[in-house]
Amino acid sequence: MKSVKIRLSTIADVRDFVNIVAKSDTDIDLASGRYVVDGKSIMGIFSLDLLSPITLSAHSDDTDELFAALDRFIIKE
Repeated sequence: MKSVKIRLSTIADVRDFVNIVAKSDTDIDLASGRYVVDGKSIMGIFSLDLLSPITLSAHSDDTDELFAALDRFIIKE
C-alpha cells in the first residue's frame, strides 16, 4: 500500500480524478480526518472536506502508472 497527499480544489478536479482512478483495478481509499471513502465514488469524495489535503491510499505495490496519471493532484512536499 502506498499513500500520498492530494488536493481536489474544484468540481472539475473531482470529475477528472474519478475518471482516472475508475480505469485502474487498484482499490483507492481517500481519508480526511476520521472519514474514509472509496476513491472511485464521486458522492463519497464530495462528503469529504475538500479545503484540506486528502490522504490517498492505493492498495497495491504497483502504483507508479496510477500516480503518474494523478501527478497534478499530488501535493509535492
